[in-house]
Amino acid sequence: MDNDPFTKFGAWMAEAEASEPNDPNAMTLATSSAAGRPAARILLLKGWDERGFVFYSNLESRKADELHENAQAALLFHWKSLRRQIRIEGRVSLVSAAEADEYFASRPRGSKLGAWASAQSRPLPSRAAFETRLAEVDERFPGEDVPRPQHWSGWRLVPDYVEFWQDREFRLHDRLVFRRKGDGWESGLLYP
Repeated sequence: MDNDPFTKFGAWMAEAEASEPNDPNAMTLATSSAAGRPAARILLLKGWDERGFVFYSNLESRKADELHENAQAALLFHWKSLRRQIRIEGRVSLVSAAEADEYFASRPRGSKLGAWASAQSRPLPSRAAFETRLAEVDERFPGEDVPRPQHWSGWRLVPDYVEFWQDREFRLHDRLVFRRKGDGWESGLLYP
């Protein structure tokens, strides 16, 4: 067994990118408030390497509040056509301002404007109110240069647990788990 979950993640992600019709990088992010109330939502993985798995969001959103209160989170990738999933658990921290700036600069203009206009997770009186805010932001930043708002950045989940699940007939699935051990990983199998 290979004792590097990132190698296996890379192989499975490459297969998903070759076969999934939409958003092979879509993942569920599960968080919990300080009081233990869980929440989950779908996000897009925007980067990964041996340091962890990166996603971006409004820092004033519910998910950001929960991540500030409780830095433990979980990711779940599910590729139905491949009959696979990967569960990842660990601690999150903010990416550097330089990383957030670099990624924000790569986004389409409409997405950049949306980051400014959306008061994510707060009540919205009407769609027209949001569209008005969007038009105001568009006027505020003419041209392509739209800076990253201070309330928008990225998070990196540093894994301490990674599980690869492969569907098998009669629900006799394969489950390969990696647990962080010092500077490395220990791996093993789980019953289905």
